[in-house]
Amino acid sequence: MTRPGDYGAPGSLAKVLADVTAERVAQDAMWGVQEHPDGTGPERRPDADRARQAVEDAAARGLPTWRDILYEEVMEAFAEDDPEHLRAELIQVAAVAVKWVQALDQRVRPAPPRT
Repeated sequence: MTRPGDYGAPGSLAKVLADVTAERVAQDAMWGVQEHPDGTGPERRPDADRARQAVEDAAARGLPTWRDILYEEVMEAFAEDDPEHLRAELIQVAAVAVKWVQALDQRVRPAPPRT
């Protein structure tokens, strides 16, 4: 059964999130708990504005790429310094990355058998 977020492929979201979980576990095993400064802030707003304009321009020409969309989301996160807003932007980054993986998986998914 296809569930919301499955990108038209049953179980797609659960599979990608399980892969992300496995990668996070591997990161902790390799590096342990890490604390770093965010390195973000409003001084990066011009980069975010340029990225947003690039997506709008690509959309006007036909279709933006996944790279365009993800880059815009990353740049918007980089322009935030409020922890609540930064978190919301990073969730959007993660969601776009997950959807891109689902799109890749769907491209290589075998066709259903003909009846």
